[in-house]
Amino acid sequence: MSKSPSFARLLEQRLSRRAVLKGIGATAVIATTSAQAAPGAKVPAPTFKTLPNGPADERLHVPEGYAARVLAAWGDPLLSGAPTGPVTAADQPTRFGYNNDYLAYFPFDGRSDHGLLSVNHEYTNPSLMFDGVAEDNYADLTVEQVDIEMGAHGHSVMEIKRVDGVWQVIVGSPYNRRVTAKTPMIVRGPAAGHARMQTSADPTGRLILGTFGNCAGGQTPWATTLLAEENINGYFYSPVSDAAPFSAHNAFGINEKPRRSWFRHVGRFDARKVPHEPNRHGWIVELDPHDPQSVPVKRTALGRFKHECAETCLSADGRVVVYMGDDEANEHVYKFVSSERFTPGAAVRNRDLLDAGTLYVAKFDAEGVIWLPLVHGAGPLTAANGFNDQGDVVIDARRAARLLGATPMDRPEDIAVDPKSGRVYVMLTKNPDRAAADPANPRAKNTFGHILELTPPAKDGARDHAASTAKWDVLLLAGDPRATGIDAKYHPESPSWLACPDNAAFDKDGRLWIGTDGGYKAGISDGLWYCGHVGPHRGLTKRLIALPKGAELCGPCFTPDATTLFVSVQHPGEYSTKANPSTRWPDFDPQRPPRPAVIAIQRNDGKIVGA
Repeated sequence: MSKSPSFARLLEQRLSRRAVLKGIGATAVIATTSAQAAPGAKVPAPTFKTLPNGPADERLHVPEGYAARVLAAWGDPLLSGAPTGPVTAADQPTRFGYNNDYLAYFPFDGRSDHGLLSVNHEYTNPSLMFDGVAEDNYADLTVEQVDIEMGAHGHSVMEIKRVDGVWQVIVGSPYNRRVTAKTPMIVRGPAAGHARMQTSADPTGRLILGTFGNCAGGQTPWATTLLAEENINGYFYSPVSDAAPFSAHNAFGINEKPRRSWFRHVGRFDARKVPHEPNRHGWIVELDPHDPQSVPVKRTALGRFKHECAETCLSADGRVVVYMGDDEANEHVYKFVSSERFTPGAAVRNRDLLDAGTLYVAKFDAEGVIWLPLVHGAGPLTAANGFNDQGDVVIDARRAARLLGATPMDRPEDIAVDPKSGRVYVMLTKNPDRAAADPANPRAKNTFGHILELTPPAKDGARDHAASTAKWDVLLLAGDPRATGIDAKYHPESPSWLACPDNAAFDKDGRLWIGTDGGYKAGISDGLWYCGHVGPHRGLTKRLIALPKGAELCGPCFTPDATTLFVSVQHPGEYSTKANPSTRWPDFDPQRPPRPAVIAIQRNDGKIVGA
């Protein structure tokens, strides 16, 4: 007999538990704005001395006058009673997970020194976690090792506090939580209960175990976190076949050579045994960080693809808009617009706004952006093409987007909305396989990526993010402007350049910050850059953080007063082994491997980071 709680019980918990914990749990609202439609806002440029570009070494670097301190690293205790020492399958779900990515800070009563930090854990690097595993090997792990991996994926919520200027995790806090690849979740929206979501373990199609591949994400106006399930294809085995459902899995990149060993030990990851299980992943997951007993919800109205992010804002009329990128070469940019409006302070009414609305995909041309609705029965999205209902449309959102003629993009990653101007910035990290340029992807063989700026039309003094059109421009063409054949686009006075823009965030004064992933291919370490986007500093880039070997920078996130910047340092030492790592950051202990970690960046004088 299964020991998993029933669906009815989980639903009851979801509807009732949020009021159990007080503080910010029941009342906080994130200041998500529709943004004023000013043609451009004055944004002060940063004054820090830029770090020089160059190859990564074993350490993390910040400018003079700044400090970087580890807040939490893989295996650190999080829940009450969690041990220290080597991680085991039994205790990993009580300890901080691996490869931290997206970060969201939820302040207690607006405070910049005390709150909750919500942290994604995207994937694991077995060759750095376990003894005797070859470099970049994921395929031949033991049951114990796979159990550790499953416990290290998902999400962490932790209470954090600044004490004497230094941030610390409150271990054992009642808010602290780990969500893993085994955590029960509810399904909502048009795919809930769909025949293609049903399995023998869940004939209702409404209860799923686990989340993984969580990359970037978003915050809702009602103070929840959106987790973006991205590269789920590497976790499943599916026969290569023209027969359903395997043909749809193959189209998603799920085949007979999964990157990981999970299907060898856990039957639901083998589509021969559980044919519909892959359809139950690749969604946006909503998590209430304020209530550790709440049940996460997979919001299927937002579509199924390799979600990189879920940037949330309000339209001019108060509806919720979620911008999303599908992080694979030649995939698409999407947005979701809710049917109902957000009501400040109405927690119960707002709770399920993401279950009803319209999913759109972007078509770019020289004149602008057209947002094409993915709606069953409209255009080619009919039974004749295999779309019998809206559930089929959202499950096969990629195929629907192609049929509508959406523009294939150069790996859409994070998306950030400027809180001052309302413009939307899309990170396109790279696409070296692009054969021919087009207006919005202006470089063939785009090795170093670019950034697009979308300008929704104005309505009632604000940007109308729900509009069916927008204008666009290129903010940045990345890469080394001195290199032969690289038509990079920067401000002429930029003291540094970047490659492969990935994550993005705005601080309270409207400065845009860009994290990178792939700079090593251009001969520089990855890190964090300021990027001017308005006024005389447009296109000016300055480097604030340089990462150690093998690492990627993710999840830049500021406290409300911007005196602390949290960032994720993901997979330090990647492409090396535990026995011979390329770095031992952050511990530099010969008995410990490199560990992914969240760090807090602060100025020594306590002033605004980057100002």
